Parts: sequence; structure tokens; C-alpha cells
Amino acid sequence: MIILTHSDVCRLIDRDLVLQAVERAHREHGLGIAQVPGPPAMTVGGTSLVPMVAAGSTLAAVKMLADVPRNAARGLPVQRSSIMVTDVATGECRALVDGRQVTAVRTAATSAVATRYLARPGSSVLGLVGAGTLAVEHTRAIAAVHGIDTVVVWSRSTATVERYRAAVEDLRLVVKPADSVEEVVRAADVLCTLTPSRNPIVRGAWFAPGLHVNAVGAPPRPDHREVDGEGLARARVVVDSVPTAMAKSGEVVLALAEGTVTSADVETELGRVVAGLAPGRSSDEEITLFDSVGLGLQDLATAELLLEAAAAQGVGTEIDLSR
Repeated sequence: MIILTHSDVCRLIDRDLVLQAVERAHREHGLGIAQVPGPPAMTVGGTSLVPMVAAGSTLAAVKMLADVPRNAARGLPVQRSSIMVTDVATGECRALVDGRQVTAVRTAATSAVATRYLARPGSSVLGLVGAGTLAVEHTRAIAAVHGIDTVVVWSRSTATVERYRAAVEDLRLVVKPADSVEEVVRAADVLCTLTPSRNPIVRGAWFAPGLHVNAVGAPPRPDHREVDGEGLARARVVVDSVPTAMAKSGEVVLALAEGTVTSADVETELGRVVAGLAPGRSSDEEITLFDSVGLGLQDLATAELLLEAAAAQGVGTEIDLSR
């Protein structure tokens, strides 16, 4: 097996190829080719442990995601993950991959795929609620699929916004800091919510006709959400996986509990839209919302690319587990 550290992944990862692989993976999911079971979850001492599993024709993967809120006070990442890749034919462990960069890049790529299929043609203003690493990755990914020229961004920290501006300077976009979340929402054609919020900070009452929303940031916990129930009620909702959304998406679970949406309102999966088996946007005025919880399938698609690149470039540490 090969071990790929965070620095190995950063050296090897190709964002354009990840976007293509994630789109292909969701199409296969929509066609029933890829297997993505709903994730179980365990909570131990305040830490949420979520094994995210997926299988393709030749490889299977499980990413163990640990969501540890108390790490913030320790100066450590709140979310940590590692991906184990297994050969379907032989059962041998092929790789162990650090999940930090994989998760950020594949999450943004998935939002870009959703934006490609659901955003209004001609959308040019990207709104970001949050300005950290996910904001940088989302800007790069969405700029690759849509002709955005302006970004309106909000963060609680001015310094974070300035770091974001410097990180995307090469894209030559107009970056406008906003004074409030509402200002971002009302200005955006495509909105990405990228905060670990427990309570809604985005209100559906602010949604303008034609808006597309990627709801991304809330951790995979059924009691956390960034967008309120009215936001889901006003939008055509597309999820990455119905079983995953029903188990892990606070946006979906809490809106269902409030009665603002029904299960029929949240039954469309992105893969079926990509495969042409379900409609995406129906008009320029329709509001669309992609609820992104995250799938092991996205990790598997990205890990496959990394293994190919590692073999070609001689990167990584090889270990024989059978000895």
C-alpha cells in the first residue's frame, strides 16, 4: 500500500481533473453504477465519527471523518479525516490518504458541478458566506464552470477576507467585502454558504428569483444548518444523496420536522440531474438549492486520481502490510 500525506496530496492534486471525476462519479451514482450507502455515525465524548463509504468497479474507499468541535479551543482542525482505499478484486489495502485537502477540493468540485447544472445562465456574481479555505476552493471551482466576474464575500473577520482576496488574486475577479450575510445573499447570482453554523444565518426571505444556492458548510449533524426552512421551501432542492441527507443534513432534517418541506421536496439527487434522469432548473426565475453533505464517492473519485498521479510521479511512502 501507499501512504499519501497532506503535503503529498497538495503536490499531486489536479483541480480540473477532480471536477471531471466528481461529475462522472455523480453521473454513475445517478445511473445506479456506483454504490453509496447511507453513512452510520457514532458520537463519543462530543466527537462525531462518520465513516463515509463508496464502491466502484475496481476500488472501494472509506473515509473516517471526525468532527471535533472542542479542537477549536486547542488550535487544532475541527474536522479531520483519512481515506482507506481497497482493491475490490483482491481485498488488499491499496492506499491510506490524508483527507484534508481531498475534502476541500472535492467539496468545491461538487458545488461547481451543481452550479453547472442548476445555476441560471448568465450568472456573474458569486456570493460567499465565509472566507476560509472552502471559500478559496469554491471560487476556483465555480470560476472554472461559470462566467463569474464579481465576488461578494462576508466573514466575521476582516483579516480572513483579506487572506481570501490575496489567495484568489490570480483569477482577476472583483472582490467586494460585505457588511452582512443578508447583503451577500441579496447580491448573489450563485451563493455558497461555507460556515460551520449550528443555527441558520441565511434566510429564505432574502432569496431573489433566479438564485442558486450551494449549502455546504454545516457539519454532517442533523441539528446543524446554515439555511432556514423557508429557504428550502422557496427553492427546488437537490441533494447529493437522499439517505445521507435524511440522516446527516440539518437543513433537510430540521425543515422536515418544521413541516416547511416534505420528503417529496428533497428526493432529487444531483447524480440523476447530471445523468439527465431528473430535471434541473426549470426557468430563469426558479430558485435552486444544492444541499451538500458530502459522499464517500467523491473521496473515492479523487483518491483514484491521486493514486494514478503518485504512481506516475513516484510520490508517497510504500508499506507492505502483509509482512
